Amino acid sequence: MNKKDEYVRQMHSRLDHLSAEIDVLSARAEQMAAESKSEYHRQIEVLRAKRDDARQHLDKLQKSGESAWEDMKAGLELAWEAIGEAVSSAKSRFK
Repeated sequence: MNKKDEYVRQMHSRLDHLSAEIDVLSARAEQMAAESKSEYHRQIEVLRAKRDDARQHLDKLQKSGESAWEDMKAGLELAWEAIGEAVSSAKSRFK
């Protein structure tokens, strides 16, 4: 397996894990008081949008040629950092 294929596989795994984390946060939001619930749902929608954006980047990277994928990888890493920050922020608010 080449480096690109391995990276794509790892990113798909990370996105699957992220989806599971979002599902957990969504379940917690359902247990919140009504006044807090809408804010938590808004945050969850932001997380889902960021996840979907990262998935689109990954799809483009997967379709890219061998010479271009390293450049596209940098964009995906930036998207992943934004997701990590958003997840951390959401988790801290759900405590």
